Amino acid sequence: MKPRHQRFLLIAAGISALAIAGVFVLNAFQSNLVFFFTPTQVYKGEAPKGKAFRVGGMVKEGSLVKDGENVQFVVTDFAHDVPVTYKGILPDLFKEGKGVVAQGKISDGQLFAAAEVLAKHDENYMPPEAQHALDQAAAAKASQSVKPYK
Repeated sequence: MKPRHQRFLLIAAGISALAIAGVFVLNAFQSNLVFFFTPTQVYKGEAPKGKAFRVGGMVKEGSLVKDGENVQFVVTDFAHDVPVTYKGILPDLFKEGKGVVAQGKISDGQLFAAAEVLAKHDENYMPPEAQHALDQAAAAKASQSVKPYK
């Protein structure tokens, strides 16, 4: 085989190896990708069924029910609510009326089964997506309550 053909085979093998490695990296990235949705988006059916995603907002006052390690609470963006179940120990900063992001899947009848619950870590922090969603929900609620003068 001529050196020119050997070089061509080496280049083709290298490109093939890079392509296969790229497919593996993209596949791993896609399987670990988790999107954020607001309770309003979940209510509208925009959240994926059977796939993991994050829902964030505020823990609704009076909604926290603990039964050993089983916990139920409601995440709200003040426009819509999402009931959440979680089995495990909640973060120390988890409280009613505070910000939360839960990761899991929608199960039977719009019940969100969380695999992980994250509470905000200080007095001023909230994930940007959750803050934006809460601001939009508050603006939508305010625009509905204001009636135009006729």
